[in-house]
Amino acid sequence: MSALAAPLAAVTEATREAESILRDGSTFQWSTVALLALVVYVYTVEVERRRWDIVLAGLAFWLMDGFNEMVNSAVLHLSGTSALWTVTGDTSFLILIGLNIEISFLFLVAGVAFVKQLPQDRTLRILGVPNRLLFVFVFSCVCVAVEVLLVRTGSFHWHYWWWNWPCVPLIILFGYMTFFGIAAKVFDMGSDHRGQLRIVGALAAVDLIVLLALALAGWL
Repeated sequence: MSALAAPLAAVTEATREAESILRDGSTFQWSTVALLALVVYVYTVEVERRRWDIVLAGLAFWLMDGFNEMVNSAVLHLSGTSALWTVTGDTSFLILIGLNIEISFLFLVAGVAFVKQLPQDRTLRILGVPNRLLFVFVFSCVCVAVEVLLVRTGSFHWHYWWWNWPCVPLIILFGYMTFFGIAAKVFDMGSDHRGQLRIVGALAAVDLIVLLALALAGWL
């Protein structure tokens, strides 16, 4: 059952609000152009330095989020009630039910910022924990903390008890650790650009297939 075909009472208020502005060009704000310029600058700096490991890690992070966002849209239409997370409020453009253009630009930069913080020594342990695992976990917890604050503002919404505060382990694990984990994996491949491109290419291919499938099903 699609969300649009579901009884009105079954759909959450946040879902109705988000659907009212979903891919509505009239919400466009010029600040979006400034955010795009920031993203371009971040990647241009790394390209200039020939840090393809950082560039590809950043893209891997963003593509992994793209997959999650499409799954989130599918959850809405399968449940007929709500996605796992829903975005409302003042946005320049709502791309998917849980993804606006501002979040998308943020995630394009987040992967780059994350891998630049990783210790050079991959084998280093911090408090006995492998540094990659620790950094992935800590950055994921920080991101979930930000989401908690966004929920408090009323512009970001969780509906299901098992994907909500204080039950956040699934959000940490599947909502963010997959993003940071794949970024660290690609980054640690160093000069193996072919291997990095294979991973990024595979992510892009999966995203495209899922995008087309959901678009044809009318689930976006």
